[in-house]
Parts: sequence; structure tokens; C-alpha cells
Amino acid sequence: MPVDPHPRRRSATLGAAALAAVLLAGCSGTGDGAAFVTEKGTSIGRAAADRRRNAPEVSGRTLADGPAKLSDYRGKVVVLTIWGSWCGPCRTEAPSLEQLWQTYRDQDVQFLGVNTRDQDVRNAQRFEQERGLTFPSIFDPDGTQLLKFPQGTLDSQFLPTTLVVDRRGRLAARALGGQTYDALESMLRPVLAEPRG
Repeated sequence: MPVDPHPRRRSATLGAAALAAVLLAGCSGTGDGAAFVTEKGTSIGRAAADRRRNAPEVSGRTLADGPAKLSDYRGKVVVLTIWGSWCGPCRTEAPSLEQLWQTYRDQDVQFLGVNTRDQDVRNAQRFEQERGLTFPSIFDPDGTQLLKFPQGTLDSQFLPTTLVVDRRGRLAARALGGQTYDALESMLRPVLAEPRG
């Protein structure tokens, strides 16, 4: 049997193809797996408390090479942002995300990023440094973590994608594409105001 001279390149290509196929399948499905209702004139969707789906167990090594797991933050509201250093709208949105993180980090809120499709971790690390991001991000170059999300939750045409996960670990809100500080805060505040329990 012939030996593949470029196993890493082939693996990355297959991973990217699998990710694209799943994300596109989410776009073409007949229903929205996370029950988000998009607000008219925006790219922000919300899920009523009784229609929310559980967030998947997103986990891995961070860009700082430490462990991170979404379920470790159960009991807090989590802002989960999916980004890539190659993504123009991600660059534009990053300062607003960091500002929001600094505003709410002491209010039972955790931010967690998922860096996707960056094959070289140094590109993602440089992005964090240049934009002053201080919340952790999981390095997910082949999209393994993104494949865990319910169909219809993510759309490959819109990065960044930002999700708000409620205190019970359920998907409560989603924004597709880059957002302003005010738009991001409008997603977070209603979920943060929900009663505990």
C-alpha cells in the first residue's frame, strides 16, 4: 500500500471538508436545531427558555496551552465566540468582545472562544495579542468542536458566530457575523437577568 507523503496536509483537508459539509448541512436543513428566532432586521436570534437545546461539550487546549471545557462554567452565563485570525469581521468585532468581557467578567459571566481553521497556532496567538484579548480560546484547527453543535446552530457563511449559553448550559442566543458592543450586550443582558435555578 503506498504511503501518503503529506499525511498532515491530507488530514487538514479532510477536516476542513467535513466541517464545511456539516455547517452547510445546517444551513440547508428544514428547521433550526436550536430554535432561534431571528429578530427582524438583525442577525441576532434568541431561543425561548422552553425551546433551548443543550450546548455541546466544547473542550480542548487553549491558545495558551491550558485545558478548557464549557461545562466547567455551568452556573454562569457563557459568551461563546467562534472566530479565525483570517476572518475580517472577527478582527472588527474583537475589541467589542474584549470590552464586554471586561464589563461583565465579575458578574457571573464567562467568555470562551473557539478558534477555527487556523492551521498554525501562532497566527491565532498573534491575533489575540494584537487585539488584546484576555479571555481563553480553544484551538480547534479542523473544526472538531464545531461539529458537536446541533444542526442549524452554525452557518459557515457567518464568522464570527457568537452564542450565549444560559446558566443551565443551554443555547439561548446567537449572532451571525461581526457585531457591535451594543448588539452583543443586547444578547447577554436578558440571559444574565434570568432567575437562577
